[in-house]
Amino acid sequence: MLVMCTSPPRANRPARGHAALLRASLIILLLLWPRPSAGKKKLYIGALFPMSGGWPGGQACMPSAQMALDLVNNRSDILPDYELELIHYDSMCDPGEATKLLYDLLYTEPIKIVLMPGCSGVSTLVAEAARMWNLIVLSYGSSSPALSNRQRFPTFFRTHPSATLHNPTRVQLFKKWKWTRIATIQQTTEVFTSTLDDLEQRVKEAGIEISVRQSFLTDPAVAVKNLKRQDARIIVGLFYETEARKVFCEVFKEKLYGKKHVWFLIGWYADNWFKIKDPAINCTVENMTEAVEGHVTTEIVMLNPETVRGVSNMTSQEFLAALMSRLGGKNPEETGGFQEAPLAYDAVWALALALNKTVAPLKAKGRRLEDFNYNNHDITSEIYRALNTSSFEGVSGQVVFDAQGSRMAMTLIEQLQGGSYKKIGYYDSSQGNLSWFGNDVWIGAGPPADRTVVIDEYRYLSQKLFAAVSVFAGLGILLGIVCLTFNIYNGNVRYIQNSQPYLNNMTAVGCMMALAAVFPLGIDGHHVQKSQFPVVCQFRLWLLGLGFSLAYGSMFTKIWWVHTLFTKKDEKKEKKKQHLEPWKLYATVGVLLAIDFLSLMIWQIVDPLHITKEKFTKEAPKEDLDVLIQPLLEHCSSKKMNTWLGVVYGYKGLLLLLGIFLAYETKSVSTEKINDHRAVGMAIYNVAVLCLITAPVTMILSSQQDASFAFASLAIVFSAYITLVVLFVPKMRRLITRGEWQSEQQDTLKTGSSTNNNDEEKSRQLERENRELQKIIQETWKLCPSLKRSLSCRHSLCMEAHLPRG
Repeated sequence: MLVMCTSPPRANRPARGHAALLRASLIILLLLWPRPSAGKKKLYIGALFPMSGGWPGGQACMPSAQMALDLVNNRSDILPDYELELIHYDSMCDPGEATKLLYDLLYTEPIKIVLMPGCSGVSTLVAEAARMWNLIVLSYGSSSPALSNRQRFPTFFRTHPSATLHNPTRVQLFKKWKWTRIATIQQTTEVFTSTLDDLEQRVKEAGIEISVRQSFLTDPAVAVKNLKRQDARIIVGLFYETEARKVFCEVFKEKLYGKKHVWFLIGWYADNWFKIKDPAINCTVENMTEAVEGHVTTEIVMLNPETVRGVSNMTSQEFLAALMSRLGGKNPEETGGFQEAPLAYDAVWALALALNKTVAPLKAKGRRLEDFNYNNHDITSEIYRALNTSSFEGVSGQVVFDAQGSRMAMTLIEQLQGGSYKKIGYYDSSQGNLSWFGNDVWIGAGPPADRTVVIDEYRYLSQKLFAAVSVFAGLGILLGIVCLTFNIYNGNVRYIQNSQPYLNNMTAVGCMMALAAVFPLGIDGHHVQKSQFPVVCQFRLWLLGLGFSLAYGSMFTKIWWVHTLFTKKDEKKEKKKQHLEPWKLYATVGVLLAIDFLSLMIWQIVDPLHITKEKFTKEAPKEDLDVLIQPLLEHCSSKKMNTWLGVVYGYKGLLLLLGIFLAYETKSVSTEKINDHRAVGMAIYNVAVLCLITAPVTMILSSQQDASFAFASLAIVFSAYITLVVLFVPKMRRLITRGEWQSEQQDTLKTGSSTNNNDEEKSRQLERENRELQKIIQETWKLCPSLKRSLSCRHSLCMEAHLPRG
């Protein structure tokens, strides 16, 4: 493990000690003491320093580079026959502006031997064009990972490490704090897009998920809102400093900060970047300070933490003191590029040492540095080889380039605590060593969770409601048993026989089955295990389906046959008034029952019922906990549930409507073949109305377990109660009040026989009346002759009386 013995101040916070300042001043006076430059040949460096724009790094990098040039030019052991001169322009960190400036640099004398751009966008443009002019490009402030492409940028080097060097550190921190879910928001530029692509690959290999990836061009408002909507907690932000202020103004508005959130930012912003007044935002300094508190930055170590003298004979602290002196006392927090100044300083030294290394090889080939032109590939190749093998101690640390021309360095980890940045660790990605100071501070009890902990909470039926309805259902089953017992016991009574008692028995059994379905209808995960729940679903379906078929089917059969036999036209009545055979009634019920049985069997085989979970909107608990409650409701369902319900409800609905119609048509029929058909009609009215109302209501209220169960179960209970009471209570009352069950039983014992109905007795009575009427008719016909004679005599007498007397 790497152990840091000291905690040097942040790169853009210079040492304030008077001794260090005095010592640095003396060194500068000695090194910069003017020496005669007669006979020295000038080598020109074309530089682009962004003094403004998204990253105004030239404000500190240009003085730093100039300071290095002055020191190099005063060294007798480095390029003794040459003098380096800087020709620089302000690129404003704008590729468009840089294009015009690059044209001026290339087509305006003198010839530049090396180009030194800053800003990734500008460096991309310059490095891609430089190959056409055989120019080496050495950047001091470009972090875009895309610049590591040797095929596209064959002559590019940089003392600023690639932005991808941040990503191993970020992944290491994610692992340390046990985060497996992150979110990202980036400004839409190549440097940040390529950095994020690299991060995505690294976190994928580490088993970490990027749940949200947002980007913006100029206005981050929508992107920040999307982060909040997706419950982003650990957020990596990739954008320039000016855009960072816009982002965190929106972060403050959306309350996307605090103890539940951690932001990871780039560490090369100025220390007070969030305090700088920006007309592009409408947040106060206090708002910004509140929003950024606790965020973590990762930054390449740009200032050597060790007190060692490098190739320039200066320590890092002496360099800072000298730079502060050259800046004229400007506040480093308000000076762009102050952190990158050591990189610009070391870039000049890397170039000087590389050029110095090429003098001897070129001389051996009969070439000189001053012979360089844009068509001379040999000199460019020698400079490339010299830079590629560079290795020296600079004020930014050990300067070494990898195969892609990028600087290799350690990463500094800092956290904003109380409005100021504190070092909390270092990470060496080449060795995989994390040096941790243990002084990280969190707003909450510790590092926040990477997501809201969602706790599944099942919604169960109210046990009080279930108990109350179960009591009613149990009493209804007892009532059904009483009615069934009564009907069987009095099966020999003529009045009971004329009501088709076997059909009434089926009705009573069907009502009891339907009432029994109330119990599995109210059983849920609170009572049984999940593995047993599909069995409960099947019980619900079969008990209710077959119970309905028995109870309603037997009543429908009665009313159907009453309508068939007694509501035909007059000419067909005599043909239809025949003896009703019981097997026809039982066959009708059997057909209805068979249809239900087959449909339920096919349903169970083809698409069996199983458990499905309905999710509701997450709910926050009353306590201030970083959790959400996910309400769940279990349903009995199948893959094509709506299709099956449509078929069953359509078939049952037609039966109910037809039953209402038949009951209405037979309301005025009077027959003793089925003497309780009016009571059956009344029961059908009630059952049909309850079912036709309850079925759609329960489908609408399926997400409300208590209301749905209450409607369905009470409809079953009331339908069963009404059916049993209407069909059986009047019979009980008649037999009890009139005592018919005893007298008719005695009559049956005396005659030794019993009849199913009184049709034969009526037939005999009609025959007796017919014979009596025939006798009366015969006697009347016998009187007719004497009556005719009497009438003829009376007629002759009348005629004589009216004749004149002569």
